[in-house]
Amino acid sequence: MRIYLPATLPMLQQLVADKQLQPLGGTAFALTPALRESYATGDTEELEYAAMREAARASLRLLAADEDGKIEQRRVVISADVDDVTLRPDLDHAVVKVSGPVSWKQLAAVHVDTGEAEDAVRAAVEVIDAADLGDPDAEFALGEAEDHELAWYAPQEVPFLLELM
Repeated sequence: MRIYLPATLPMLQQLVADKQLQPLGGTAFALTPALRESYATGDTEELEYAAMREAARASLRLLAADEDGKIEQRRVVISADVDDVTLRPDLDHAVVKVSGPVSWKQLAAVHVDTGEAEDAVRAAVEVIDAADLGDPDAEFALGEAEDHELAWYAPQEVPFLLELM
């Protein structure tokens, strides 16, 4: 199953260094039967994109947890193909739990915000909780960040990407 792991740049650096990454809480996102049922229409590619967007939103939450503000404000989503996942529709339509670390060999791609998105991401990080509670201004700020598409990188490009950042 293709999964989408929310991450940060330090987590991505750890993945490159260790050649594996334990998802925080084992949480990932995927095109699950519950996600497919929650959409009236949409092909597989569109629904996988929806799961990836959920992972990107979770990446904002990881950035918000950085109380020191030292992590570069870019969303990171790691796409991987993993066989051993548990569906968690009780948490959300796209949530799955991964039982162990995801290895470098399982990577399909890495998605990272470009520098142009940093201000919008920073603003979204500050209001992510308020957006979850339905604040319309916070939801607007979140939408501004989500309007920025994540750049796609093949696994072999990731070390060079991190070197250039």
